[in-house]
Amino acid sequence: MASKILLVDDEKDMLLLLQRILAERTEHEIMTTTDPRQAVGLARSQELDLVLTDLKMPKMSGLELLQELKQIDPYICVVILTAYGTIENAVEATHKGAFDYITKPFRKERVLLTVEKGLQWRAVLLQNEQLKATLQNQKEGSLIGVSPQIQDIMSRIRQVAPTQATVLITGPSGTGKEVVAKALHRHSGRPAEKLVTINCTAIPEEVMESELFGHVKGAFTGAWQTKKGLVDEADGGTLFLDEIGDLNPNMQTKLLRLLEQGEFKPVGSVVTKQADLRFIAATNQDLVQGIDDKKFREDLYYRLNVIRLHLPSLAERSEDIPLLAQHFLNKFRQVYAKPIEDISPEALNILTQHPWPGNVRELENVIERAVIYCRGQSLSAQDLACQSEGRSDSVQAQNMEELTQIPFKEAKEIWMRRFVTFYIQSLLERCDGNISKAAEEAAVNRQYLHQLLRDVDISPEAYRNRG
Repeated sequence: MASKILLVDDEKDMLLLLQRILAERTEHEIMTTTDPRQAVGLARSQELDLVLTDLKMPKMSGLELLQELKQIDPYICVVILTAYGTIENAVEATHKGAFDYITKPFRKERVLLTVEKGLQWRAVLLQNEQLKATLQNQKEGSLIGVSPQIQDIMSRIRQVAPTQATVLITGPSGTGKEVVAKALHRHSGRPAEKLVTINCTAIPEEVMESELFGHVKGAFTGAWQTKKGLVDEADGGTLFLDEIGDLNPNMQTKLLRLLEQGEFKPVGSVVTKQADLRFIAATNQDLVQGIDDKKFREDLYYRLNVIRLHLPSLAERSEDIPLLAQHFLNKFRQVYAKPIEDISPEALNILTQHPWPGNVRELENVIERAVIYCRGQSLSAQDLACQSEGRSDSVQAQNMEELTQIPFKEAKEIWMRRFVTFYIQSLLERCDGNISKAAEEAAVNRQYLHQLLRDVDISPEAYRNRG
């Protein structure tokens, strides 16, 4: 989609040069003006994506124009054009909200690269705002997503939850089956009552019956007193049987009676008890295959499978990845008190291209780890690459493989950015964020180091006073 770019310079020859550079290599809509006051008017009358302005102009300085533009649109991308002698003022402009600055004389490639990076930066800001707005509209603890699959499941939850129908939730591990169970309970006719979860895999077979139905004193060795089971605890509320496919055949028979008649006996008791329960079950197994293999009762399957909600893998709903990533970023930046504002375009691209065999749970773990490693205000590709030692080689290989799928020039730029990010982070960590010391150690001047910091969006403040 073409973006709107405004060029502002009191020298007409400079405007023509910049316009020609951008027109030759891009398809963006380009406007020009020699009057910065007219630029303010244009920004008020229409949405501008990027403004490239000279710093020194007679009617209004580029710094003053920047301030006016940011009041109109805080997400507008402003790039400052400056002579070498006024770099200090241009750096001040970046502190006040300018995206970057370009020094005269400039190379064509520098202008094109800065403009495209600036437009990407604005797109990410707008996307993050949209994601935040979408997340605010979705209730806490609900499914996160805008994909047709998730929207359909949300709609069916709202229909099914108020009823007493038993629900079977299927789908691969890590897709959010427990989240669906909680949503069903929350929207049911008994939300104030308990939702009790039983993990059929985690509880050993020999104690499963006692955990589920309770026992009376003396029922078995070690039963020193009567104990209520989880069914009693859930009475009046919802019983969630997670990983139901792992339940042993004996317990399947006793569970069937509970489902059909609402009756159960505590271990060692002759008294039949009643329970008023809403049943929800979940599995990542193929229960039909389990029936064929004589591992799962057919009558129990049909009793559970009144309403079935199937959760797709994350790879099947990749359009939800940015929203989920933002959700987890919001969660973990609060947990770890990190001033992280967004996810960089390169990092977001890596997230959306990853196959996610571990589904939503894997994405959550990756974002948590990246938040821990992140030193700046934006989650970068380098932060995502900081995997555990056991996976670092495979992650690097995967990243390299991804780069072979795009044009060489673009791949080279991405790889160089990753290297620069890693180098700068290591350098600042050694120098405790001291720019002078870091520049000296890297054998570059301070101005160039500041430029590198802007290029990879790293703040030296995050590395200071860490001891």
